[in-house]
Amino acid sequence: MAQIKIYGIDSHLNPIKKQLSDVIHNCVVEALLFPKDKRFHRFFPIDITNMVYPSNRSSAYTIIEITMIEGRSKETKKKLIALLFEQIRKEVGIKATDIEILIQEAPAYHFGFRGMSGDEMLLDYKVEV
Repeated sequence: MAQIKIYGIDSHLNPIKKQLSDVIHNCVVEALLFPKDKRFHRFFPIDITNMVYPSNRSSAYTIIEITMIEGRSKETKKKLIALLFEQIRKEVGIKATDIEILIQEAPAYHFGFRGMSGDEMLLDYKVEV
């Protein structure tokens, strides 16, 4: 399981939500070997008066937080980050300097879904990739 939060300035983020979600999901499917039907994205458009960011970033500044069950290798997580930078630039037009990515991991028992804790679930995909 991976839950993804995307933050950005509302005037920039709102028009690209669908496209950005598609790109992020394709990267997750490729790097983490996720099933195509598992997409958990939440968008947080922020009024520019409530977004403080470095002066060398543009209004396209976007933060992507990924929370997932622990178990992926360092190489897999680095592949995901590289794919996100590359594909978001290529498909959505946001420069790498305007993207920040944070991956947070937690044990499966920290997750609860479909009425069970994550360590009790039989997932239809591998976590150890």
